[in-house]
Amino acid sequence: MIIANWKCNGNKTMIKDWFISYLNKIKNNGIDVGTVGIAPPSIFFNEVFNQIKKNNLDILTCTQDIAGSSRKCTGAISSEMLQKIHAFSFCIVGHSERRTLYNEDNNIIQDKIFECLKSDINPILCVGETEEENKLGKTEEIIQDQLSILNNLDITDKTTIAYEPIWAIGTGKTPVPTKVNQIHKFIKDVVQSNSINQQKPKVLYGGSVTEKNAESFFRSEHVDGALIGGASLSGAIFAEIVNIKNEIKI
Repeated sequence: MIIANWKCNGNKTMIKDWFISYLNKIKNNGIDVGTVGIAPPSIFFNEVFNQIKKNNLDILTCTQDIAGSSRKCTGAISSEMLQKIHAFSFCIVGHSERRTLYNEDNNIIQDKIFECLKSDINPILCVGETEEENKLGKTEEIIQDQLSILNNLDITDKTTIAYEPIWAIGTGKTPVPTKVNQIHKFIKDVVQSNSINQQKPKVLYGGSVTEKNAESFFRSEHVDGALIGGASLSGAIFAEIVNIKNEIKI
């Protein structure tokens, strides 16, 4: 699974050029990777939908956020609204930027996850520690707390966690692949042990993933894909990362 998170970037020209460069670079329509998705800013949903349809691409549409259960939230978009626009497959929930900039805590994030599930949208729950927490050896403690919002839920094959160490997002710094693999295994074990049906989730890595380092992460046993920020703004680079994932068999 490879997901492009465009964050607050894009315009109509960029989107047109993105798909041209993606098509020029992608092999086999990217289908072998299992799931390829794009999470654009909401005002560009239609442009992305149209390009996917026009080019007959096997790309799923994702949203970067949704409203919680309260409808008293100016500027937000509910899960019901999203499903009336288009059949969204995934929603990013709990990204560190929303935790930090919008003070989203576990209660708010859990509420959003329930809203996703009510509308058959699969949440991608983001978890990760700060640089200070990492240095203090608190990574697992922090992640376990963030994962607690999934306790006593049914875990399906589309349940997805994205491990994004906050200190790696947009900085060019990354944990070594062996450490990432260790943390991903920890995440799978924690979710499995606290779920109703004892299933393991998919776990993606995010945080300064590029075409130059993607292979080292994808060769790790417990890394099921990537949630990609900056590098996903280039259709060619994103396609190259998808191609790399396709070529690796673990």
